Amino acid sequence: MPSHTEYVESLSPWPKDGFGLNRIKALLAALGDPQLDYPSIHVVGTNGKSTVTRTIEALLADAGLKVGAYLSPHVRGWSERIRVTGEEADFEAAVERVRAEAERIEATQFELVTAAALAEFASAGVDVAVVEAGLGGRFDATNILRSPVQVLTNVALEHTEVLGTTREAIAVEKLAVVQPGATVVLGEPEWEALARENGAEQVVVAGHSNLAIAIAAAETFLGRRVDGHVTVELPGRLERLSEDPLEIWDGAHNLAGLGYALPRVPSANYVVVASILADKDVEGMLAALSVIGSRLVATTSSNSRSLSAEDLAERARPFFPEVRPIEGPVEALTYARTLGEPILVTGSLYLLADLAKDESLRWRTLATG
Repeated sequence: MPSHTEYVESLSPWPKDGFGLNRIKALLAALGDPQLDYPSIHVVGTNGKSTVTRTIEALLADAGLKVGAYLSPHVRGWSERIRVTGEEADFEAAVERVRAEAERIEATQFELVTAAALAEFASAGVDVAVVEAGLGGRFDATNILRSPVQVLTNVALEHTEVLGTTREAIAVEKLAVVQPGATVVLGEPEWEALARENGAEQVVVAGHSNLAIAIAAAETFLGRRVDGHVTVELPGRLERLSEDPLEIWDGAHNLAGLGYALPRVPSANYVVVASILADKDVEGMLAALSVIGSRLVATTSSNSRSLSAEDLAERARPFFPEVRPIEGPVEALTYARTLGEPILVTGSLYLLADLAKDESLRWRTLATG
């Protein structure tokens, strides 16, 4: 019999009949509405959500609270997504708790995992959960929380076919999670009026830094100052696999993400191994990557929206003097390693997740930037 994890992997993350909250509400109601057992901090935005979520988790734990955290997507394994008291939860047990009801209502992959996380937090008796949204906000499965604090990290163009074609339209979808009387923490000041229109009683403009946003959210929730000296390391975020030759994995999945990551990698002429989803600003990302390397190994991830290696290579040729398409991610990275030059693997967390599954690559985290 397939494991619960294998069952989750068999599900589609995309709803057959459009986005909405009916299924997740029905699923959680059948489970006794576990999300109402504790308050939550809801984190939405385009980039930095996982880092902010993990940092808030660490700050609240340092302040003495029992904390749950929910993140997506994962890199090394599904258990990364559900954390309790600083440790990854038993993913199989968490899914088993909700699977029967999820199957009954034909929940999507993300809805099932979200319900599993929220039920796990209730079972563990957490004081607070820090919950990262998956896509947007208005119709995201996480938009069912009892949340006195919402966080908007930033807004850039993403999922435009679902969320809208302008930053303003996307911000409307993301800030639809604001609950009446709540406090909204912003990384960008231009959304303050929209947050108030949606019912925010208080708005805190923290600034662009992930740490500043996380500290503001934690202090807002606690109503007191926190010690901001916490260390958070996430798989696939400026993660170094080796030093000689240098190899860095970063899951920057859009132009704004690369804008954060590229200034933070050591100066070198990198061999870039990349997979990019078709709905991103592909040319913009390729142009940005060409600044730090002259060779691109184009590959593809298992995500259905990923460009083929050939398609990505064709679009990369105006930007890179040397382009080589290799469809299989493992083969692409293996080839890049034969060149003996610094390597940057990037463009999609899904690519990193595919690579992390292969033990032959010997995942060796030496340091995180």
